[in-house]
Amino acid sequence: MPREAPTVLTSHGAVRGARTADGIHVFKGIPYAAPITGGARFDAPRAPERWDGTREATRFSPGVPQPAFVGSAEPLWTPGDGDDCLSVNVWTPDPGAAGLPVLVWLHGGAFILGSSTQPGYAGAVLACAGVVVVSLNYRVGLEGFGQLPGKPANRWMRDQLAALRWVQDNVARFGGDPGNVTVFGQSAGATSTACLVASDAGRGLFRRAIAQSVAGVVVDEATALATTARIAAALGVEPTADGFAGIPAEAIHGAQAVPGQVTPYAPVLDGELVPARPWERLRGEVDLVVGFTRDEFQLFTLLEGRAEADPAATVAEVGLPPAALAAYRAAYPGLGDLDLHTLIMTDAVFRMPSLWCARRHPGRVFCYEFAWASPALGGALRSCHGLDVPLTFGNLAGGMADLLLGSPTPAEAAPLSKEIRAAWVGFATDGDPGWPEYQSAGPEGPEGGLARRFDVPSSVVADPVAASRRIWEPVLG
Repeated sequence: MPREAPTVLTSHGAVRGARTADGIHVFKGIPYAAPITGGARFDAPRAPERWDGTREATRFSPGVPQPAFVGSAEPLWTPGDGDDCLSVNVWTPDPGAAGLPVLVWLHGGAFILGSSTQPGYAGAVLACAGVVVVSLNYRVGLEGFGQLPGKPANRWMRDQLAALRWVQDNVARFGGDPGNVTVFGQSAGATSTACLVASDAGRGLFRRAIAQSVAGVVVDEATALATTARIAAALGVEPTADGFAGIPAEAIHGAQAVPGQVTPYAPVLDGELVPARPWERLRGEVDLVVGFTRDEFQLFTLLEGRAEADPAATVAEVGLPPAALAAYRAAYPGLGDLDLHTLIMTDAVFRMPSLWCARRHPGRVFCYEFAWASPALGGALRSCHGLDVPLTFGNLAGGMADLLLGSPTPAEAAPLSKEIRAAWVGFATDGDPGWPEYQSAGPEGPEGGLARRFDVPSSVVADPVAASRRIWEPVLG
């Protein structure tokens, strides 16, 4: 082990990390909860046991159980990896510092996959700006989101809360300020972030939040139980923790998917941790940045291989009245049926839930629209879902970055990434991302707040999705 390798004493034992060429100290695979072995698979997280001596923290822990992910060069989880998977990773410019802002990352993955080990989530570039970056694993799929009789609901959120409590207890030992924690996440991670801002269980654990593309899906307990019953029937077992106990995780995750459905899971309205849709009860004491990409659903349209669509069926699918189709055609003239389908799904799944979080937040809130179009795949991706993630972390090559940005990395990506990182770090530091609050009066008056439009060049605009907002207002309002 190199002499310069840093050692930190955490609340459960000492850990030894590594140091990057840029001087960032990195600690990987630190347990914030006990292994999910046996009956613990579907239980609330428990504190890890203390260890003697110094634990090597130079490798990521195993991932949580999940299906294979074709977008990753290395599998995020393989059967037999081990159950000690509920861990955090820390990047810090100086473990001996005091009072550095803290950014805690919640990964996306449609509630069925994802891991803090993904190379695009490495926090070294962000940490170079003088912040402590923490990432974490949380249970996905049935282990995290499945509703099981007699077992606590929303185990994914219980994991995240346990990790945030670990941050409160330990981040000062890595140079961070436990009183200045910002939670940030994208897609499922943004939905998690919004749920944490809305939940009383999150009080005192973080001061600010950044939600990148909130998916507005929540389900009631009956719907969640029906999903559990469907999976159990496919496996020939009872829809209980005991019924699933003898089934290998890979079999469960292989039986979860529904053809044509992105994910069968969502946060469950349990009356405790998730009492309502996030925007209905956001806590005003948490400062919030929330936004979306302009063409969120374009990625899914391409992945589905769609060549045509029926917008009337799309309108019905998302719960809009039939008259909404005419309103969309009037507001967005010239769009073909496939593009109109993509736009309606973009609004339904991501843009409107994100916008409603901005409009309903009772505290300080900043809104943004990510509008830069990727040149990858001949421009087919446009400003798609997930395009902002490599730019957020400054990891602009390899893996998903090559897919989303293109290879070689386009010249515009580096300065745009620098701008986004400066905004996120500025917000985490003192609550100012560098543009006016959303509720500030703009040219549209009180209807349309001001938002940052990230593009080349970027700008401040009023009511960036006004046409869609007016269509959806009677439904979500």
